[in-house]
Amino acid sequence: MCGIVAYFGKKAAQPILLEGLKRLEYRGYDSAGVALMAGNTFEQHKTSGRIANLEEVLPAVNAAQTIGIGHTRWATHGEPNTTNSHPHTDATGKITLVHNGIIENYATLKKWLLKEGCTFQSETDTEVLANLIGYFYTQEQDKDGTACEHFERAVQKALNEIYGTYGLAIMCADCPDMMIGVKKGSPLILGVGENEFVLASDASAIVEHTTRAVYMSDGEMVIIHADGFTTKTITNKEVSKELKDIEFSLDQIELEGFEHYMQKEIAEQPEALHTCLNGRIDLKNGRVILGGIQNLLRDLTRTKRIIMTACGTAWHAALVGEFLFEQLARIPAEVEYASEFRYRNPIVEEGTVVIAISQSGETADTLAAIEQAKERGATVLGVVNAVGSTIARLTDAGVYLRVGPEIGVASTKAFTAQVSVLAMLAVELGRRRHLSADAAQTILTELAKIPQKVESILAQQEHIKAIAQANIHKDNWLFLGRGFNYPVALEGALKLKEISYIHAEGLPAAEMKHGPIALITDDMPAVFVATQCSQYEKVIGNIEEVRARGGKTIVVATEGDDHIAPYADYLITVPDTIEQLQPLLTVVPLQMLAYHAAVLRGHDVDKPRNLAKSVTVE
Repeated sequence: MCGIVAYFGKKAAQPILLEGLKRLEYRGYDSAGVALMAGNTFEQHKTSGRIANLEEVLPAVNAAQTIGIGHTRWATHGEPNTTNSHPHTDATGKITLVHNGIIENYATLKKWLLKEGCTFQSETDTEVLANLIGYFYTQEQDKDGTACEHFERAVQKALNEIYGTYGLAIMCADCPDMMIGVKKGSPLILGVGENEFVLASDASAIVEHTTRAVYMSDGEMVIIHADGFTTKTITNKEVSKELKDIEFSLDQIELEGFEHYMQKEIAEQPEALHTCLNGRIDLKNGRVILGGIQNLLRDLTRTKRIIMTACGTAWHAALVGEFLFEQLARIPAEVEYASEFRYRNPIVEEGTVVIAISQSGETADTLAAIEQAKERGATVLGVVNAVGSTIARLTDAGVYLRVGPEIGVASTKAFTAQVSVLAMLAVELGRRRHLSADAAQTILTELAKIPQKVESILAQQEHIKAIAQANIHKDNWLFLGRGFNYPVALEGALKLKEISYIHAEGLPAAEMKHGPIALITDDMPAVFVATQCSQYEKVIGNIEEVRARGGKTIVVATEGDDHIAPYADYLITVPDTIEQLQPLLTVVPLQMLAYHAAVLRGHDVDKPRNLAKSVTVE
């Protein structure tokens, strides 16, 4: 939530900040602002609403202003208006900053600062932090040292007084050739170019300027100055950081002719899955090669229990993983909402492996669950997409999705990649425990065919759009599936809710008659995932129950299934595959259905209301 970008170099900062904010807008779009260093003062511009609103109020570019900070906001404290938008400046006008995160003890600090004579303009926790740094900076001026030394010490003192999370870019009016970035619990990356630096919460704001970056760790700060940069902890211990390559290119974050990022990312799934699977499947020997966990495989083979923790779409992928681990590897598995795991006093016994799943690798609740699991002695694996992310660094080992950047707020290609990675891991653990070579080879052979099969589903674009058009006037939908397709029903309902704002409920199809069947009204859309599987006849019975009560059935079925057509008011087909891998195919038409429903209802698909891509606050 929230995107921050800062520039320090020789070029005009304003257009670089603006372009960076546009690339980060998927992280928050309630308000936006920039502050530019102008001699020994700041020139600040901010507004409520989208980046386009900010662009309208910005003055002509001043080439002399080569240092600045910018922010696009997802509101936490205070309504989304111009006053509450970032950057925030302290009462003296000496300190200005942008912030991603939450200061948990801001109310106590604000009360104390008011007694000390500080004044406040906004309702935000961030302005409290700006004033706290400003207060310590004033105190430091009575001591020996330069203004820049005072500034650095003031930041350290302030951050040692707060509780919460932050990614920060901070400037001081008395230090026009200096900038400080700090990280704890919120992502922060320093892009290092030729005589220029870009500090951002996401590599998408950096990659246009440089492909070399430093990934900051929690409790670290970077001090940027004309001669370079230094890194240390907020307790003033120097740390050495390694420059790493950013793993994607600029063209991967461009729309490339698509109307929306979500549309592009749905269409990218065949290629993305091919990249995810490439080099990891050994069909000849029926084995899987996952380099990130290879050294732990002997220990993982002795696993007694697997806990997967995730949020949202990743939670649904984990639920598919639960079925895969139990069926293929015969390991007891369960799925925990990361937001509940840390507060539930979970039982983590010897031999427990915890798998944290997150596209961004920065999800605050999942990070907290990892800390809880590690405290209790579990081996913790990460399944993430973002290279260098916090989860990737905190876990004992892990597997990258390798699907490229996902910009659309509604996750699509990350879900199919997460399921693919969990399937590969389940097969490899199963092969090492009891799964026969023939069975493993069959599953892996089918998995290798999935990208091509997804391609054939994408060809039904206009057909699925027509189904959406016929049903978007209905405000209540059901999504129903059984077995491996039950999590797909949950995911389909989530997709429809988050971008079209249609109320939708996902359920195991058999549970419908235990209450939710009371919701069925004439022409109410009920989406059934009814592929040929071990519960096929049962799902047919559930479809009959809906039709008997006047509901309209949208059925996702297996190609060539002539039996099911009479049960479907609207029929979508997917290629045949083994039951364990069906979610990789059946979810795709539901993604497309949600996308078209949202577009036809006139919504901004990539920036759905109240949502942000990466949830970096609790």
